[in-house]
Amino acid sequence: EVRGILVPGGFGSRGIEGKIRAVRYARENQVPYFGLCLGLHCAAIEFARNVLGLKGAHSTEFDEKTPYPVIHLLPSQLIVKEKGGTMRLGNYRCILDKNSRAYEAYKIEEINERHRHRYEFNNEYKELFAEKGMVPVGINPDTGLVEVFEYKEHPWFISTQFHPEFNSRPTRSHPLFRDFIKAALSI
Repeated sequence: EVRGILVPGGFGSRGIEGKIRAVRYARENQVPYFGLCLGLHCAAIEFARNVLGLKGAHSTEFDEKTPYPVIHLLPSQLIVKEKGGTMRLGNYRCILDKNSRAYEAYKIEEINERHRHRYEFNNEYKELFAEKGMVPVGINPDTGLVEVFEYKEHPWFISTQFHPEFNSRPTRSHPLFRDFIKAALSI
């Protein structure tokens, strides 16, 4: 019995389709889901394909010719030729929607979380996602980039662009990990 599914961060195309199938399983079967960075990317791809009907939706990291690039290279990364030390790294601000599970977990509206990536959710799809229930509930106020998605038709389905594992400790768990474990234990 699966009580929770976490898709962590990572790079490269290895296993991507399997991760996307795991997201679909979690979404369709009401299993708590927590996506971290690449896990947000997989959730966005799965949602675009299977809820929005955007066949062939993908990340340009894995398919540069996708007809629906729901995940794409950050505009600031387009000019990068040498990859070393050029990612979106470090702490970035995020404003949480007060009507979200993320806000319930943190109990504050503005958070700062660590990042390590080049690819982001493509904001051209933000309204379409929100209309069908995949709501951006955390936004970077400086860039407008989506930091947190929640699927509102699900008991606990959260994806983050940032890496909360960087701020979790054995004696002081990150609030999203804490609430994910609570959700998994409650089913």
